[in-house]
Amino acid sequence: MTASRAAEIGDRETDTADRVRWARRGMWLVAGTMAYNSIEAFVALWAGLVAGSVALVGFGLDSVIEMAAAGVVLWRMTIEGRGANAVRVGAAEARVRRFVGATFVVLAIYVMGRSARALLTHHIPSESTVGIVLAGVSLSVMPLVAFGKFRVANALGSHALRAEAKETLACSYLSFCLLLGLAASAISGWWWADPTAAALMVPWLVREGWEALDEDGH
Repeated sequence: MTASRAAEIGDRETDTADRVRWARRGMWLVAGTMAYNSIEAFVALWAGLVAGSVALVGFGLDSVIEMAAAGVVLWRMTIEGRGANAVRVGAAEARVRRFVGATFVVLAIYVMGRSARALLTHHIPSESTVGIVLAGVSLSVMPLVAFGKFRVANALGSHALRAEAKETLACSYLSFCLLLGLAASAISGWWWADPTAAALMVPWLVREGWEALDEDGH
């Protein structure tokens, strides 16, 4: 074996080892997201149903969808973390992108429908201190998690993980909208603030869902 050939093999093995390390880091980030979202979903749905808050229920359902998306991305990270070949990783990547994109679209349709109904019926939600605290915590935590996922996605060149990181970032945006809506409703008594906050979530969800699905076609 020539020296150049040996060096090439060594570089390839180093590259594979680096990708495995990044993939495992991604696995931890995604698994952590799933654990947090399971708690977030339970609290948000419970508080939203008690208060009759469209935005809070929508936020809880987003957490459920994020768990599902994180689950399939974790599967993709696990495949690469075990050193699978490029063909298998690429196939997993495409399937995960489609799933993540579809979850955005489904959630956008649901949230838009519920917010429109609440605005038409003048539905007045109750004050939810639990929801306000939850939104504040998520607004603090989710950007940091999303940043970590973007780093791993860039290192691996993973569009699927990047799409899921955007979904995590979307959680931050939804938290901000939710916080504004719940606070405005609690402080000023504006009944329309809650469904309006929910409606503000829709453009982001549609755009990110479309981008994830469109990437799959390229």
